[in-house]
Amino acid sequence: MALKRFEEGSSCSSQAEARAKALKAKKAVLKGIHSHKKKKITTSPTFRRPKTLQLQRQPKYPRKSALRRNKLDAYAIIKLPLTTESAMKKIEDNNTLVFTVDVKKLYDIDVAKVNTLIRSDGEKKAYVWLLIMMLWILPTKLEYLNWVQLANS
Repeated sequence: MALKRFEEGSSCSSQAEARAKALKAKKAVLKGIHSHKKKKITTSPTFRRPKTLQLQRQPKYPRKSALRRNKLDAYAIIKLPLTTESAMKKIEDNNTLVFTVDVKKLYDIDVAKVNTLIRSDGEKKAYVWLLIMMLWILPTKLEYLNWVQLANS
């Protein structure tokens, strides 16, 4: 197979590039381009089909007509603060609020600790220990809430 003759006007560098390209092709033909491929080592005798492309579902219409409403908002979890004699004593002595069961969200106060129990009538009672800096803010909020409840009833 004869190589094409270059024109006399062509530069020496293009001849060198062509020669290098030809040598590279010759080397690839002799050696092969797939010689570096390694065989994957199998560690299990059972064949597991690979996980293929899983596209996101794009339904034509929603399967549920309306989204479910979140029933556990702050007002459903905490109903009202207990105002019994023992609850008032706990507020005065132990810095502890007593609720018939998210204190932080409802009254916008920081809480140190919460203990809960289920009362005999089935309601959940929560003992809420307040941070000391919240002691002065909360009574005014509770007093206002009790006044609003009395006005509405």
